[in-house]
Amino acid sequence: MKKAISEYSIPILLGILMFASNFLNTDLFQFGEQNFAVWFVLSVLCFACGWYINRTLGWQLGGKVVFSVIIGVTILSVAMIVFFYEYFGTSDLLTENLILYTLRNITLGTMGIFGMAIQEILSSEKQAAILKEKVKVLEATADDSKKEAELALREANLQAEKIINDAELKSKNIVLTKERIEKELKEFIQTEKELIKRYEQL
Repeated sequence: MKKAISEYSIPILLGILMFASNFLNTDLFQFGEQNFAVWFVLSVLCFACGWYINRTLGWQLGGKVVFSVIIGVTILSVAMIVFFYEYFGTSDLLTENLILYTLRNITLGTMGIFGMAIQEILSSEKQAAILKEKVKVLEATADDSKKEAELALREANLQAEKIINDAELKSKNIVLTKERIEKELKEFIQTEKELIKRYEQL
């Protein structure tokens, strides 16, 4: 409940600022130091409201809320001007007053949207910078992993070559041993034949 109040209190404040502009001088759009100061303060306050709305509600929901506030305040202002026409401008036409006050509300609401857009751009840039740093870290990690994989592959190749060389050496040793045993057997058989012949001659 407290969170909802804190989130939607600023859109209500934006609506109050927009509605309060209806009670200012009808010559507010005319150039002058005092008029400019009042309009500048109102614009800055609406800009700050839009900034805060985007931080709390986000771009999509906040945009819908601000747009609803603009429509609601504009309709309320038009109805009030129609019913209290004498208070809001006796020397001006009703149509002119309706256009003037509608433009005021829309302009201040647009300043709120502008504040939202600036905050969204800055937060997006911040997120983009964070993502760039993460990409750099991932690329560095990928390079390290690639180097480790290459080293592991080289080590595996060396071990495979060593195993093959050991196997070839053992195979050669077995062949040499076999040949030596065969030679010794032949010599032994030959010796036995000669002994048998000598024995038979006796």
